[in-house]
Amino acid sequence: MEHEIAIRLAVFVAVLGVLVTLERLAPRRRLSQPRYRRWSTNLAIAVIDTLVVRALALALPILAVAAAVDAGQLGLGLFNQLDLPAWVELLLAVLIFDFAIWLQHLITHKVPLFWRFHRVHHADRDFDVTTALRFHPVEIAASAALKVGLVYLIGPSALAVIVFEVLLNATALFNHANLRLPLGLEQVLRLALVTPDMHRVHHSVRREEHDSNFGFSLSVWDRIFRTYVPQPVAGHEAMTVGLEWQDDRPMKLAWALWLPFRR
Repeated sequence: MEHEIAIRLAVFVAVLGVLVTLERLAPRRRLSQPRYRRWSTNLAIAVIDTLVVRALALALPILAVAAAVDAGQLGLGLFNQLDLPAWVELLLAVLIFDFAIWLQHLITHKVPLFWRFHRVHHADRDFDVTTALRFHPVEIAASAALKVGLVYLIGPSALAVIVFEVLLNATALFNHANLRLPLGLEQVLRLALVTPDMHRVHHSVRREEHDSNFGFSLSVWDRIFRTYVPQPVAGHEAMTVGLEWQDDRPMKLAWALWLPFRR
């Protein structure tokens, strides 16, 4: 779809800029590591992820929007067989994709091979907006392939795919932000959306806490499937973020990229 990349990039940069500013104005926790070292690694991983997906797109329809256009032209997928109003199709597509991402996230915690790659994200010892960018390229490529497969299965419009991906990127940045929200607002927001306080529990070093709150956008799936944990046992200020590597290694780019292949 024309201008799709520009639209996504513009929204991403705008949301990132706003959240970085708000983190400085109203931080939820004191960060334990130098910001510039963590940010340089997390941003470098995001750049590598983008290059990997774009490179794969030269050979495969790895981009979900391109797959949606292709599925529409070929008449593939459930929605291409139905005559639903555009707004109903868009709403259903967003819900289906969001549930699929929730389920994928849960699986990455339960299957040892997938966890080896996903723990790159969890190894970050601080929790802020750049943590949302810290995913191993193999995991990002696998996630992109999953979305493409789902696109061919349900046949959403290219617009629905763009809307979902913009929402997913924006909410992922939001719920990883080191941001102190007014308590009343936070409690209302988490009825529908995954808030920073809700998702921070998922980044706890405690196994029973990081095996909870798998949602990225909507909070409803964790409530339905009983994986919802409202608060960390130690409290948000005292909880330990990360995994067993409570040292400087997670800040190193080469170490993070090689982590899945370590014993």
